[in-house]
Amino acid sequence: MNTKIIMILSALFLAIIGMGLTFFPQEINAGIGMGPNKYFTLIIQILGGLYFGFAMINWMAKGSIVGGIYNRPIVIGNFAHFFIGGIALVKALLADASLPSPVWILAGIYTLFAIVFGILFNRHPAAQA
Repeated sequence: MNTKIIMILSALFLAIIGMGLTFFPQEINAGIGMGPNKYFTLIIQILGGLYFGFAMINWMAKGSIVGGIYNRPIVIGNFAHFFIGGIALVKALLADASLPSPVWILAGIYTLFAIVFGILFNRHPAAQA
């Protein structure tokens, strides 16, 4: 398993979401039906900063050994984020299967990254060759 590719893909995924949330909060509010809510806009922008910061951590770790005991905080942070997010998305889809296709795509991506980071957490880097 090539961890450099995993870290780059996760960094790009998180950065795109982070930039979207940071720079387009009003549009996101309108898209999800919240209207012009200044408090929710602020929360969306803070969430965008969180996503972008996490993306930068993944980007900076892309050249390092990742897995097992190496960079464990980064791996477990990614696993926790994608696992919890994946569970929330799948739960929402099970409750309402008529949600738009971007939610289905997001659930699939989150689930895939959760599985990959779960594998990285439990395997030593030498065993991944």
